[in-house]
Amino acid sequence: MRHGAPVLTGRLLGRTDSPATEAGIAACVAQAEGLEVSAVVSSDLVRASACAAALGGAATIDPRWRELDFGEWDGLAAAEIDAAPLGRFWDDPDANPPPGGERWSSLTARVAAAVAAVTVPTLVVTHGGAMRAALAGLCGFGQRELWAFDLPYASVLALKVWPGPTPTAQIAGLW
Repeated sequence: MRHGAPVLTGRLLGRTDSPATEAGIAACVAQAEGLEVSAVVSSDLVRASACAAALGGAATIDPRWRELDFGEWDGLAAAEIDAAPLGRFWDDPDANPPPGGERWSSLTARVAAAVAAVTVPTLVVTHGGAMRAALAGLCGFGQRELWAFDLPYASVLALKVWPGPTPTAQIAGLW
């Protein structure tokens, strides 16, 4: 599940820890109704962890589910960033990471490690970038295909995962 709408929107929020709005938290609670899970795991950023806490029960905090670190761009709106390097980043975020930021391959590696730690049906409250990184690693989607997925705040992406040396997954739902 992607966290609820943050107070700050329209910005590259990686490590910038903007809290979720009350409406954003309520949207996550509504989306989680009826889900049958054995555990809840959350990014350590408050916009995700507050949503997980509102679901009731104890959530395990795992920083590997954090959003991509946008470095010097973190917290900025796209209009505040030079269009040329930003465009190169969107075209190939591994070859063109934000200045002082994280490479796409680093995000996908840490999310892969977090996915490998999931052993029971689990609701993970995380971020759009981490969700796309999971899709890249588990389903083999390329950068262009990843951006074809609309992952609005409080959306749920259900995956059936087959663990193993090369874990794979099937998309079971997106709402």
